[in-house]
Amino acid sequence: MAEQLDGNAIKIIEIMGVSTTSFDDAVSSAVAKAAESINGITQIEVVRQTGTIVDGRIARYEATVKLSFAVR
Repeated sequence: MAEQLDGNAIKIIEIMGVSTTSFDDAVSSAVAKAAESINGITQIEVVRQTGTIVDGRIARYEATVKLSFAVR
């Protein structure tokens, strides 16, 4: 997960994105929200995908992701 950046430190955080549309949208939502306050996100790892079922249908998609970025 953590890439080499010539001696820089890499920070890894774990967050969950949610969507009523799809797992892909939940992942994109997590990255977009994190990018609002974190500059330079370089890598993503999808850790887990879960969801909420209502009346036999998926009502909410949840994607837990790890994001990495350089600490300077």
